[in-house]
Amino acid sequence: MERFVIEGGHKLSGTLTPGGNKNEVLPALAASLLTSEEVILHNVPRIKDVEVMMEIIKDLGGEAAFFDDNSVRLCCAGVNKTALSEDLCKKVRASILFAGPMLAQHHEVHLPPPGGDVIGRRRLDTHFLAFQGLGSSIDIGDAYHLKARHLLGNDIFFDEPSVTATENAIMASVLARGETVLRNVACEPHVEGLCRMLSQMGAHIEGIGSNTLTIHGTGGLHGVEHTIGADYLEIGSYIGLAATTHSEISIKNVRITDMRMIRMVFEKLGIRFDVDGTTIHVPAEQEMMVRSDLHNAIPKVDDAPWPAFPTDLMSIAITVATQCTGTVLFFEKMFEGRMFFVDSLVAMGAQIILCDPHRVVVVGKSKLLGTRLESPDVRAGMALLIAALTAEGQSAIYNVRQIDRGYEKVDEKLRSLGAHIERQVI
Repeated sequence: MERFVIEGGHKLSGTLTPGGNKNEVLPALAASLLTSEEVILHNVPRIKDVEVMMEIIKDLGGEAAFFDDNSVRLCCAGVNKTALSEDLCKKVRASILFAGPMLAQHHEVHLPPPGGDVIGRRRLDTHFLAFQGLGSSIDIGDAYHLKARHLLGNDIFFDEPSVTATENAIMASVLARGETVLRNVACEPHVEGLCRMLSQMGAHIEGIGSNTLTIHGTGGLHGVEHTIGADYLEIGSYIGLAATTHSEISIKNVRITDMRMIRMVFEKLGIRFDVDGTTIHVPAEQEMMVRSDLHNAIPKVDDAPWPAFPTDLMSIAITVATQCTGTVLFFEKMFEGRMFFVDSLVAMGAQIILCDPHRVVVVGKSKLLGTRLESPDVRAGMALLIAALTAEGQSAIYNVRQIDRGYEKVDEKLRSLGAHIERQVI
């Protein structure tokens, strides 16, 4: 077991390069099962979730290994079973992403319930409705058993634009017979990234980047060499860190089009950044004043499917708001458990009203003091890490494996900026 010990209150400075998008690489790893040829992925973050996904592939009989710092070689020609390991699946939510490729390529999959963050109910219904629409039978017990002699194209309307359900349906449809139309689907940058990878493998996908995809099934896919895009959630996290610690930080390799709504929310909190090509510069001195709505109304920050503000940055934005002068309402619409981490911020001195499981009101600016903290999930863990670096005094963050699941070598990156952070084995 490990913990971070942090001495807060220090200004940081320097340049960061974000890791590959966690939410793109996880379906990309699963997609390697759609071909018997070699798949090479670059810009793969060395994080816990990636390691577990690779272990699942090896447990099925495939090959998966890093051959460079951030490059992975995969080959699934040797996959010889259809039942996924219960012990491995409970370690990672993304294990659900093996359902679509296994069903398409091997016509059957026995899937134990996936694990992941405890941030509220995370329904799987949309996945299974899509699979049924493609002709799969589903037996639900202690695990999920899916079977289809052949997947058949269909016109499928999603009951919610779930990212992982969209990715699962895409991966199942690329080998289905005939044409599939997927409507009301997710269109996040990582969904685009998966579609681009599959297209390079020989899939026929129309409408990439929109919420309607038309997929023409093909008899098989070939190998590919694909580079994972930069993680815009990590980028947003470091923008928030720079602002709260009054630090000048530059972030490289950014796809600026991914940052439009994120930029608007930060500007609402009185935080700006400059853009130079693919580099973001966050200045040390920020206004840090909440911008009221018309008629001096209290502003609201809420999340929704892309291109709206991403739910995964709500914890970060709430932490940033504690250091901004003014009042702002945060409305988390997607998960009823994500807001409960604010108890830790309150214990540090933040003025936050938890209205209900979905809404909090933040009144700033608050002086934060170091304390003992526990990381409840990936994003809240990073938010508490930002709070600890902002606070006066020393903090200790436990359960840091949660942060490691989504942020590669976060303590090393922070030390390169001058942060006083130490990883300790306890």
